Formats: sequence, structure tokens, C-alpha cells
Amino acid sequence: MALRTLSSRLKRSLPSFSYTSNPSYPSYSHGASSLMDPSLSTTQLAHELFDVFSQPPHVRDSDVLCSLGRRLTPETVEIVLKDLREWRAAHEFFRWATWQEGFRHSCYTYNAMAEILSRARRRTQLKALARELVGQRCPMTPGALGFLIRCLGRQGLAEDAGFVFDHAKDLSCIPNSYTYNCFLEVLARMGKVELVEKRFTEMVEVMGWEPDKYTLTSVLQSYCNAGKLDDVFRIFNEINDKGWLDDHIFTILVVSFSKWGEVDRACEMVELMENFGMRPNEKTFHVLIHGFSMQGRLDKAVELFEKMKGLGLNGDLPLLSVLIEGLCEGKELKRALSLYKEMKVVGINPDLLLARKMISTICAEGDFITANQLFEEEGEILDLDSLVSLYNAVLDGLVRRDDAEWAYTLLKAMMEPPTSPAQHLIFLEDSGCESESFGNTMFKIKKTAQPNVESFSIVICGLCKTQKIDIALVLMRDMIAMGCKGKILIYNDMISELCKADRLEEGYEVLRTMKEFGFEPTEFTQNSIFYALCKRENFSGVFALLKEMRLKGHVPWIKHCTLMVERLCKNGKVEAAYDFLDGIVQVGFLPDMIAYSAAIDGMCKAGNVDKALRHFRDISWNCYLPDVVAYNILINGFCKAGRLNSAQEILDEMLEKRLVPSVVTYNSMIDGWCKANKMSEALTCLTKMVDATSKPNTKTYTSLIDGMCNAGAPDDAVLFWNEMKEKGCAPNEISYTAIIHGLCKCGRADAALVYFHDMKQSGFSLGTYIYLLLINSLILIAKMNEAFELLNEILQKDCCPLIGSKKHQLLLKAVTNLFEHKSRPVDLRA
Repeated sequence: MALRTLSSRLKRSLPSFSYTSNPSYPSYSHGASSLMDPSLSTTQLAHELFDVFSQPPHVRDSDVLCSLGRRLTPETVEIVLKDLREWRAAHEFFRWATWQEGFRHSCYTYNAMAEILSRARRRTQLKALARELVGQRCPMTPGALGFLIRCLGRQGLAEDAGFVFDHAKDLSCIPNSYTYNCFLEVLARMGKVELVEKRFTEMVEVMGWEPDKYTLTSVLQSYCNAGKLDDVFRIFNEINDKGWLDDHIFTILVVSFSKWGEVDRACEMVELMENFGMRPNEKTFHVLIHGFSMQGRLDKAVELFEKMKGLGLNGDLPLLSVLIEGLCEGKELKRALSLYKEMKVVGINPDLLLARKMISTICAEGDFITANQLFEEEGEILDLDSLVSLYNAVLDGLVRRDDAEWAYTLLKAMMEPPTSPAQHLIFLEDSGCESESFGNTMFKIKKTAQPNVESFSIVICGLCKTQKIDIALVLMRDMIAMGCKGKILIYNDMISELCKADRLEEGYEVLRTMKEFGFEPTEFTQNSIFYALCKRENFSGVFALLKEMRLKGHVPWIKHCTLMVERLCKNGKVEAAYDFLDGIVQVGFLPDMIAYSAAIDGMCKAGNVDKALRHFRDISWNCYLPDVVAYNILINGFCKAGRLNSAQEILDEMLEKRLVPSVVTYNSMIDGWCKANKMSEALTCLTKMVDATSKPNTKTYTSLIDGMCNAGAPDDAVLFWNEMKEKGCAPNEISYTAIIHGLCKCGRADAALVYFHDMKQSGFSLGTYIYLLLINSLILIAKMNEAFELLNEILQKDCCPLIGSKKHQLLLKAVTNLFEHKSRPVDLRA
């Protein structure tokens, strides 16, 4: 049979090979067929060699091989290589031929072997072949050299292609324009734009070859791959000027623009293409539709698809899947469903993934009637495993709709084999989206459609997400009772939620079950437990777990370490927080600067700023270069302690280390200077802040307003208030309180009243204190009517302060002063 096949091939002219990545590129044919018709002896020899090398090595006759080897010619080797389709057999024959005395491979036998290896993707053997060819100084024609370069380029061997090209002189070859074009094409495909430019210049200016359409196409491709837009348009215009534009060049541009996210420009290229009388091919449409879908611009994607259909192109399953899935993500279910049905009409059947996506999305939107119809249609032709996969899509949709308990109901029905026809149905309440039928929708439970591990994973994780932990625990036990051990995601979610709910003991039970089934705790598992232990401030448990994590190569999460430190500091256990961090270091972990900063902050809030500074220095020396946040904590701590000179020294140190102070840094300093009634220093700091291009915010202006009022400069305070609003910094409750309090303190209660009403109209909460402060201030300037109105307001709110408190004293003072004047009655409800 093999002999007859070979004979029939030899009756025709010998085949030539060509490799073309560009459909418009002319192929270079070569081989024995271009030189001669095989003689009878060559034909017979090829027959015999093919027959021998089609047999296993152990049955080959060595004497026959020796005889055949003595008559071997390059033409015969090329013929046999073309018929030995399997690369190993071809390679074995090629090597055998190499070893025959008096035989020398030609450029055609090397290229025949190179093409076989390239198609088989045997990069290592192909590299070795190219090096051998150069080492043997095998004479090459320019066309043969170009063909070899393409074979290498097809497997991404650009460096080896360059090696062969650069040794053309050793191969008795002077590259022509075709050779250069092949090499440029390889370099362009590999994104070697600098090399493309270098070789292009060499081709034109040194070798004197004129660039043709294929030369410029490769250069254009290289600039597209490199994203060099200006050069892309320059080469495109040059191609256009020469009248060489074709659909391949437009496709390169469309693909490139789409890859860069410039889908609109890609569309412009399609329009230009059409203006030139060229029709976009299916690939062009696919690229554009994918691009618009990726950007979420589904209207444009659908519009292009309709245009594509108008040209008689229906697309394929991957394209339609992208469109339908995009419409599902965009909640455009009507259009998705219409396209899904249309796809089936034209004979493109959805795969299981697409059917699942549709059913899951429709369930998630609550349209169970449509979901059930799709389920029944697709379920009829599916095998058991695929049917269960569709049930999982329903479960997933319910969970996504936050109906994890409905999903649990459906899953339980799947777990229990029905004993009567009625038990085959599970009813779900339909939301009635836009369907005429409201009421209940039924999903038929097939007797054999038992849930798999994915089913349990979807529902248990969904229940955990909605904090239905007890139901999830029951379901997990049911799963195990069915003989399904689950997967690690289930156990991790269960442990995480139990730990968040401070049910650590139950979390340990789930962990033991997980280990019994052979699942090793992951970093997520152990960090969930780490969180619960930190929350309980369980030092011994924490350090025991950290040692175990160290052995497994797991790292404790920063946020949990920081949580522990913050909780300890909040409870006044600052030293314990430092002990905790030291313990982490002893176990073998280095706490993050965030955790150390939390400890320093705790020390500052406890009033031990000097100790905080010492710890800061130790950390800086032994562990980390402190960041802006750490410096801000220290600066704020010293400012709160009234030690502004020390705070300034820390800020200067920060600047020396070329750290850029943040708005928080300057705000701490400005607030400190204002509270110390050193407004000159505060204003200097404000100037530095502005010079450093840090924009003052509401907090900055609030400190300055408060400081100016305390310094007896209410007019300046009002100027800062106006500047704050001009700069777009919206006043908050604190800033309103600051200016009202400050103006009252400066005897400007009438002005304070204006800000009070503005604050009320802005919807801010008005506390009892600010009412009483303003009332007493108005009385001092004899604004009795206004004071009466405010007092009535506060009494009508039933917010009388506690007896003996400062607010109560202010209230008594106000009422006493108002009664003395008796200008109008006061509603003193009990």
C-alpha cells in the first residue's frame, strides 16, 4: 500500500514546499522537482528506502541499508523525507543519510527536514539542524535561505534565523529581496522592531534592494506590534501612495487597534477599507466584535454582528458565545436570549458552557419560567454529567440572586431519590420579570441527577456568603454522608465564616474533617484561624499557629497582625502589643511596618511619645525604612502632647530622607501650632504646604479658623472660611462648630447666628451644646428674641441635658437671664 502511494506520487511532478504566514505573500518553491524528473533508478531507490524506513529498526537488514546508502543522492533523500510524515522517522532517516560515506545534504534536503520539524514544533531539533547547516557550509540559494528562515520563524526562533542569515556568506549565498522579506517577516512577528528597522535600512541602503509590498507589510506589522502609532501611519501612507493596500494590511491595522483598545479607530479602518472597495473578512469582524465586547460596548458589537450577517457571515460558536455572554453580563437578557435562539436556527449548537451561562444568568434575574424552558430544551440531549452541570447553573443563579436557601431546597431535592411523580418537581417562586405567567415554576428532578462536588460547593459557599452558617454545616455533613468529600474551597469558606462569627471551636472541627479527607490547610485556612485567635487576644494559640505556618511556608496576613496590635492598644495593653510583635519576630516572621505603626500610634495615644520615638528608632535601625504614615503618627503624637519643636524636628528629618509630607503631615503641624496659639508658625507651615503642592483641605482650614478665633482675630477666621469654600473644600460639622464657637467667644454672636442657620440648612446635626453656647452669647449682646427662639427649639426637642452637667449649667444660665428680661414667654414643657 505504501509502495503504491509513493508510485502514484512519483508519476506527478515532485511536490514543492512553501511556508507562508501572510496569505498575500508569494511562496518560494524549491526541490528536486524544479531540477529534474526522477529517473527509474531514483524512483526505485526511493521506493526501497521508504519501505525500509517504514519498518521498525530491529527488522531492517543492515546489508540492504549499506547497499542503499552507497547509491544515495540528495534528490532521493528529499523524496523520501516528504513521504515519511512522522517527524521521528524522518529525522532518523535524515541522520542515517548524513552518516553515509560520500553523501552530502543539499539545501533542499535540509529545508525538507526543517519544514517537517517546524510543523511538528520540534524547536530543539530545528535549532540543531540550522546550526549544523551553517557548520557544514551547505550552499544555499537566496530562496532556499528565505524558506529556512521562515521555518525557524514559525517556531519563534528569531535568533537562530538571524544566525543563519548572518552566515549567508559562509553558505555561498547573497541574500536578495525575497530573503530579506522572509527575515523581516520573522522579526516583525517576534516584535523585534529595532532589528526590523536595522535590517530594513541594511536592505535598502547597503544592499540596494528596493522594498516591495511585502517588505513594507512586515515593517508595518512590527510597528503595530510595538505600538508605535506615528510610524504605523507613516508606513501605511507609503503603502497607500504606492497603491499596494490590500485586505491583509487593513486586517493588520484592525487587529492592532483592537488590541490597543482603540476599537473606534479599528472601525474607521474598516470604513476606509470599504471605501477602497474591499470587503472585511470574517476574521476582521471577529476581532472588532471581541474588542467592543471586552469594552462592554455591546450595542456596537451587536451592530457589527448584524452587519456581518448582512454579508452572509453567520459567525461561529466562540464569537456568538462572546456576544451572548457580554449581553448576559450587561443584563440584556432579551437580546441574549434572542441571539441564543437565532444561533440554534442557523445550525450552531451552543456548548454546555454557554447553556450554563444563559440558565445561570436568567435564574439570577429571577425569571425561572424562561430558565426552566431552556433547562428542558438543553437537558433532553445531554448525558447525566452534563445534566447535573445544568442543575449547577440553576444553583449558581439562585446563589447569585442571594437565594441561597432556595438553592439549598433544590439541592436537597436532588439528593433525595423521588418515590412518587410529585416528588420529581421542585417549585420556585418566579419574580415575573416581564413574563405573562407569574406564580410558581417547576424544575424536574431526574432520579439519577444526583449532585456532584460542584453542586455542594456552589450552595455551601453561597450559604456561607449570606451568613447561613448553620444550614451550611448541615449540608456539609449531608455531603459527607453521601460519600462526597467535597473540595478545599468548601472547608475554607466554612472555617472562615465560623472564625468571623467567633465560633472557633467549630472551625477547628471542620479543620479536623478537612484533614481526615486529605486536604492540607492552605494559607487562607490558617489565616482565618489566625484572625479568630487575634480577635480573642489568645497569645499562646497565635504563636502555636504561627510556628505551624512557618513550617508550611505560609505567611500571616498583615491585616490580622495589625488587628491584634490595635485591639491590644485600644484596651490599654500597649506593652503587650510590642510583646506580640516581638513574638512574631522570634517565630521567624517580620511584622509589616503597618503593624509597627499601629503599636507606635497606641504608645502615642497613651501619652508615651518618647517611648514611641525610641521604638520608632529601633524599627528604623533593625527592620524597615519608615514610611510617611509612620512619621505622621509620630508628628501627630508630639503635636497632641504640645511638643511642637520635637514634632518639627521629626518633620525636618522626614524631609532630609526625601520623604514627601502628605496633607495629614501638614495638618497635624498646623493644628498643633494653632492650639498652642502660635499662629505665625501655623501660617508659615501653611505656606510650606502650598509650596509643596499639597492642597489644604477642610481639616486644614478648620484648624486655622479655630486658631484665629482663639487668637482674637475673627475677621481672619472668616477670610479662611471663605477661602475654604472658594477652594472647593466643603464645610463639615466640625468646621461649622469651630466658626460658631469661635465667633461666640469673640463676642460676634450675631455673625455666629448666620453660620448656625447655614449649618441647619445644610442638614448637619445641631447638638445641644452649640444651641446653648449660641443662646448665652446672644443674651450677652442683648439679642433676646433670637435667644428665645433658639431656647424654644431646644426645649421642643425634648433634649434637656442631665442635671449637674456643663450643658445643664448653660441651660440654667440662659433661662435665668431670659426670665430677667421677660421679653416673651418661654415654652418650658416638663
